[in-house]
Amino acid sequence: MTMQFTMEGLCCPVCASKIEEGIRKLDGVTAAALDFSTQRLTMEIADPDNSNLPAANHIIEKARGIVKQIESDVVMVAQEIPGRKAAGAGAVTAAETAEDPDEDEAGMAGKKWLRRAGMGAGVVFFIAGLLIDFGVFDLGRFTGGNYIELAVFLAAYLLIGGEVLLRAFKNIFRGQVFDENFLMSLATIGAFAIGEYPEGVAVMLFYQIGEAFQAMAVRRSRNSISALMDIRPDFANIKRDGEIRRVSPDEVQVGECIVVKPGEKIPLDGVVAEGSSALDTSALTGEALPRDVTVGSDVLSGSINKSGLLLITVTREFGESTVSKILEMVQNAGSKKAPIENFITKFARYYTPAVVIAAAALAFIPPLFLPGAEFANWLRRGLVFLVVSCPCALVISIPLSFFGGIGGASKNGILVKGGNYLEALNKVDAVVFDKTGTLTRGIFTVTEIHPAEGRTNDELLFLAAAAESSSNHPIALSIQKAYGKAIDSQQITSYEEIAGKGIRIELNCSNGSAKNKIVLAGNRRLLEEAEVSGMDLARINADDTGTIVCIADNGLYAGYIVIADEVKPDSRQAVADLRKLGVRQIAMLTGDNRAAAEKIGAQLGLDAVYADLLPHQKVEQLEALEQNKQGKGKLVFVGDGINDAPVLARSDIGIAMGGLGADAAIEAADIVLMTDEPSKLTQAIRIARRTHGIVMQNVIFALGVKAVILALGAAGIATMWAAVFGDVGVALIAVLNAARALQAPGAKRS
Repeated sequence: MTMQFTMEGLCCPVCASKIEEGIRKLDGVTAAALDFSTQRLTMEIADPDNSNLPAANHIIEKARGIVKQIESDVVMVAQEIPGRKAAGAGAVTAAETAEDPDEDEAGMAGKKWLRRAGMGAGVVFFIAGLLIDFGVFDLGRFTGGNYIELAVFLAAYLLIGGEVLLRAFKNIFRGQVFDENFLMSLATIGAFAIGEYPEGVAVMLFYQIGEAFQAMAVRRSRNSISALMDIRPDFANIKRDGEIRRVSPDEVQVGECIVVKPGEKIPLDGVVAEGSSALDTSALTGEALPRDVTVGSDVLSGSINKSGLLLITVTREFGESTVSKILEMVQNAGSKKAPIENFITKFARYYTPAVVIAAAALAFIPPLFLPGAEFANWLRRGLVFLVVSCPCALVISIPLSFFGGIGGASKNGILVKGGNYLEALNKVDAVVFDKTGTLTRGIFTVTEIHPAEGRTNDELLFLAAAAESSSNHPIALSIQKAYGKAIDSQQITSYEEIAGKGIRIELNCSNGSAKNKIVLAGNRRLLEEAEVSGMDLARINADDTGTIVCIADNGLYAGYIVIADEVKPDSRQAVADLRKLGVRQIAMLTGDNRAAAEKIGAQLGLDAVYADLLPHQKVEQLEALEQNKQGKGKLVFVGDGINDAPVLARSDIGIAMGGLGADAAIEAADIVLMTDEPSKLTQAIRIARRTHGIVMQNVIFALGVKAVILALGAAGIATMWAAVFGDVGVALIAVLNAARALQAPGAKRS
């Protein structure tokens, strides 16, 4: 049972990791992932029959308890998984009743205004305290003037930072000591202890202001990426019983007709039954040029109808539609973290306690051993350590950088299923392509027909079309088109697809020929293994202009057909760009014949071509390439067919063509290219490198600034003001820098 929840109000990345870890340890939870960037929690609950709803509700309530214990202001709201109803939907409904989102939203709004009022009053008291401290208000004539100044600053401190103090106090009893609330509370209380009242209040004030700006920057980054993926349709106009009704897209069944008016999104995948129009597919492919469609054209959900009225016959349910798969891929991408994200999370666990221990040592050890050392001076240096030690700049900005990179890639028709795959693209040493549908268009045309002696062209085409009549493979479709007539399916009494070789059928002929013919259609190896007689091998091998389909019936050679495919317009440029990006080896694996494959390889300038491969042989050849590749970088495989799924899964990074690619290939892939253009691979690598550069900038900048301030603080040079900049200022700059990852480099626009 898979469930998803929105964690409204989640703004602390450290708390997010604690919530994720706590929920993952619950009994009955098989997996849990909390993506801070999207505020989305995905839980998998063990329930094989999807029937134990009370147990699921109990687990959800425990999860809510963990959330409230760690972040009391976070609201956990159940949501439906994009494109399909979550298993055990009753559990979600029941869980919703335990926490009313509307009531929580009203309560949060009230708390927000109360905080603002308290903050404003605190600022007034702070200004009054500064005026007293600067001597504008002379308290000398009042008894206890110093106490009045303390009271004013203390009131300002409690109004501004009371919430931080309360959270720190609660977290101590929950065992969560080394968090930002504790560090700020300890540092500012220490400032009051040594008589630095203005500094203590100022640190808390600027910390709160910095946190507000930081939350605003995070929210804007989230909203920017969410806007990129605003492709989910809200409704479908379905035609039933002569009437048009507006329904939810998941209520529409395959085979039903929907009406899409100009300006509306197409809610489900289908085929145009009536009308013609231009479609805006930029949300799916990143291409700005409208696509013209007419009767018989395939259309994808998420496209926008620009002009004419369309009547569309639905071919896929909403849960299996293109828009649902895209949303699910992108939304789940955050759960697959890059290695550097996992490293920073672990680093933060040890970094903060280490700095706190160093701060304590800096404050208490020197006064004990250095002659003339003042405790107040060294305590101030230790407080600087405490303020600057929070690792939020890294813990927030790094996930946001990867989230932005994934969002920017999706904007350009490149779907990346996780930050780990985006990070892996930084170092690619070898790229291996499939041929048909990947480097070539996959649009085949019968160019030559060579019947055996005593056979005719029509007879050969009939046998080939009959064998290929049940297949949707591009080669099969080209043969059917060349034959030009419908094949009676009742004539075919048996059908067998032989992987990597071809097709075997039993044909019951009704045209006066001998009945129950056994017809073979495939590559030369299929006929050789069947010991077909009369096959002219020399003549077949002499042809190198395309893909060859050999035909035999009842053990006798009938002839062969040559089918030509075209290289995609951008394949050559893609290969050239990959070399410029430093890819050392570019190869091709195909089940096609060697002559045709080597011709394509020569046109594109590939390093190696491996042909006549069965699916398992593709895997074996890929493993051999991986063992022999130069360097320690990643090996990428790009394919589109069902037979490519094992190779996609076996490669370091599997990339599938999403437009014409088979569902099995798309499922097995780590990255999907929605436009079927090989050149999108080079753009994906550029996006990955840009994202990696932004991540490393944030790491170096944040750690570098903190190291400088720590060193200056230890030397007694840096003040608490510098320490505040080293914490919230650096975090804010890092978040703003992370937002640049949304801008995909080298974006292609038509």
